[in-house]
Amino acid sequence: MSIWFTSPTIEDANRHMQPVLGGHLGILFTEFGADYLRGTMPVEPRTHQPMGILHGGASVVLAETLGSVAANYAVDPARFYCVGQEINANHIRPVKSGLVTGTARAIHLGSRSQVWGIEIRDAQDRLTCISRLTIAVVDRATMESRS
Repeated sequence: MSIWFTSPTIEDANRHMQPVLGGHLGILFTEFGADYLRGTMPVEPRTHQPMGILHGGASVVLAETLGSVAANYAVDPARFYCVGQEINANHIRPVKSGLVTGTARAIHLGSRSQVWGIEIRDAQDRLTCISRLTIAVVDRATMESRS
């Protein structure tokens, strides 16, 4: 059973990514599963830290991008939008080059909050980072009446 409110497409997700931070870092969505969103990010100078390995902040950008986009596809967009509230990450293994692949899976899908687990793996499928993202589910009508 799918967790998605609509039938998301990779093309739509990637089109919305281009003008924002994820697009600048080369993040691409690659797959919607019934309960996950997967995407890649290149490990290259724009995502390196000064020691020539993947910057932990870039890993966090990939994790939050995957989780936030997935969260928004799991709600009725006419009524709600989702924003990151808290994220943590454990960096397990350094990566010097290639692509890393992140997979976001819902841990909790509530009416006011969501929790997503994101695993990031290198080209050899070794875990490089694990992250947990808490999402606030915001009621559009409530926010519009406050402004």
